[in-house]
Amino acid sequence: MKPDQEIARAAKLEPIENIARRYGINRDEIDLYGDVKAKVRLSIVDRLKDKPNGKYIDITAISPTPLGEGKTTNTVGVTMGLTHIGKKAACCIRQASLGPVFGIKGGAAGGGHAQVIPPEDLNIHLTGDIHAVQAANNLACAFLDNHLFNGNELGIDVDTINIRRGMDINDRDIRNIITGLQGNGIPRETGFDIAVASEVMAILALAENIHDMRRRLGRMVVGFNKDGKAVTAEDIKVAGAMTAILRDAIKPNILQTIGGSLAFVHAGPFANIAHGNSSVVADRVALKVADYVVTESGFGADMGAEKFFNIKCRQSGLRPDAAGLVATIRALKSQSGNFKIVPGKPLPDGIVKEDLKSLEAGIPNLTRHIKNVLSFGVPVVVAINVFGTESEKEIEMVRKASLAAGASDCVLSEVFAKGGEGGAAFAKALVKACEEPKREFKLTYDSDLPIKKKVEAIATKIYGAKDVEYTPEASKRIKAFEEAGFGKLPVCMAKTQYSFSHDPKMLGAPSGWTLPIKDARLSAGAGFVYLLCGDMMTMPGLGKNPGGQNIDINEKGEIVGMF
Repeated sequence: MKPDQEIARAAKLEPIENIARRYGINRDEIDLYGDVKAKVRLSIVDRLKDKPNGKYIDITAISPTPLGEGKTTNTVGVTMGLTHIGKKAACCIRQASLGPVFGIKGGAAGGGHAQVIPPEDLNIHLTGDIHAVQAANNLACAFLDNHLFNGNELGIDVDTINIRRGMDINDRDIRNIITGLQGNGIPRETGFDIAVASEVMAILALAENIHDMRRRLGRMVVGFNKDGKAVTAEDIKVAGAMTAILRDAIKPNILQTIGGSLAFVHAGPFANIAHGNSSVVADRVALKVADYVVTESGFGADMGAEKFFNIKCRQSGLRPDAAGLVATIRALKSQSGNFKIVPGKPLPDGIVKEDLKSLEAGIPNLTRHIKNVLSFGVPVVVAINVFGTESEKEIEMVRKASLAAGASDCVLSEVFAKGGEGGAAFAKALVKACEEPKREFKLTYDSDLPIKKKVEAIATKIYGAKDVEYTPEASKRIKAFEEAGFGKLPVCMAKTQYSFSHDPKMLGAPSGWTLPIKDARLSAGAGFVYLLCGDMMTMPGLGKNPGGQNIDINEKGEIVGMF
């Protein structure tokens, strides 16, 4: 099979204006960025407010390996599959951060014959939304430091400052820094987070419109004063300017799949160090113009899907009709602990050969993810993303385990190799799941519970922990947040994506362990409290051989070497 980039370049690209028209989006409702990408004006939501929503499907996955298990590829591919079987379908995926593009994980356009095109546009800059997020975040930091320098009229306690600068590049050297040296400010310890982990990105993803975004930006807590009172972006008079920077970023971007389906690409919070879902506004527009909307939650169902339900759906009021759970047999074998998959190195000997014992040992990871999704009252279809090395016995073992755990179906997905045709079985199973009798939609916890009780609910019900322990600093911050009136916010857990636990070495479906909470941060504008579990870093670093080493331009000026 040809490389992804060759497949994408060989695909027929229609003018995005034509794609939009097929979905009932008028020319005066889009802002073109060249011929193949555009932004959708949110006035369309008002025009179509009386039109019923389409079916709402979330795609999630088992705990991934560092290579990823094809979740974005299947989100795009099953959308193409729905189109292939005659349904009007659109997908909603996140924008790519430059961090993974130039790091280890690569781009975010899908793969093989199931891609959003052109991938170069999606993966590098797109329409500049993440740069706008970075600028708005850093403007707030500059205003805050300027306020401190000019007398600190609001009496901000510098030890409580709740915002850090952002950069959309993996750069470990700026994780922890000291600012204000040599008389240029008030010296203090701070640092950089990757821009997509910032509260500003979460606000962009969760805001309903530009005015809601303005209110949320104003509610951002930058720190507390000596009396424990929250000091906001509104208080330091920066929220309006931040909104001005983000004025166009709130409009969802649209591109197309290889099969000509509409693809919304908007907002990009990571799922391990943020809430991990594309924007509410993209979903709302898509639900008005398509009969089936396929959105994606980052990493495993314990990460992005948990936050999709408990944060995104809690805030938006939208309720999914079904979920797709992507699994690979190689990842389930690796969950046995018998194989270690390392990026940039060949797959371990034996992982592509039939090994029912290792597969059986890893299957508890799959069944816990299935049961977790079912706990929200949402039917789930398991899709085995195939590579062609799986045996019939292995496939049957996964299928039996999936159905026994309560999945509505378990099908093969061949979207990487066959595009929409290879996603037809997955598409048909999801359509059938959407038609199942509605179950009661349940969240993991009630918003009125204390913060620690909410954390305990996720740790015990979703992760399988027996207990939670907090550092003194985390407990102190949580107490301060509750005393300041933020105790009813949902919680967003930052932890490794490779395990149900905080430890990537605890594979399968571990139980009887204790979840350590190292720190707590407040995202009052986004609308959640942010807990750091174990040794989580909010600014990644580059590997020894980052993917960016392979990226260049050819004699035609085209980008090459991206994966």
